Amino acid sequence: MRDRLALEPRLCLAANRWGAHRATGAFFACISKLGDGWFWYALAALLALGGGTRGAHAALQMLATGLASWLLYRTLKRWTRRPRPYRSCDGVIAHVPPLDEFSFPSGHTLHAVSFSIIAIAWFPPLALPLCLFTALVAASRVVLGLHYPSDVLAAALLGGVLGGGSLWLFSGWLPIAS
Repeated sequence: MRDRLALEPRLCLAANRWGAHRATGAFFACISKLGDGWFWYALAALLALGGGTRGAHAALQMLATGLASWLLYRTLKRWTRRPRPYRSCDGVIAHVPPLDEFSFPSGHTLHAVSFSIIAIAWFPPLALPLCLFTALVAASRVVLGLHYPSDVLAAALLGGVLGGGSLWLFSGWLPIAS
């Protein structure tokens, strides 16, 4: 059992070493910065302005789900108070400054998953680029030394529940046929 528990710090260290390479670190730092919200704000604005009624509904749903996601992840961070890997794992360094103090869950991943689910439900052609971007955001958090893999996996599950729950709650908004 002890060996399995030691696996996560080893995974953190291995992923974090990628971030030490200049090009890789810069790439994931850029992805992470976009995942701070800038990409999602721009996407919601583009959908609202250029997507007609569907885009406006998608943007409103992303906004409402984003607020619920923010409240959930802030509450969980304050409750769990899990230290970030760069603070508790030997050899792991933070390649960018964190936005807050604690590690669990990854707010970037939670938002990326929930927003992607909603945007894809309204605009299915966005599936491939949004899934790729979301995966990169999640990976960036571990590579940059800011989260454990379990923080990212838990956040992906929570984001899936929030995004799916939002679709279910507002199912009357979604058109049956595109």
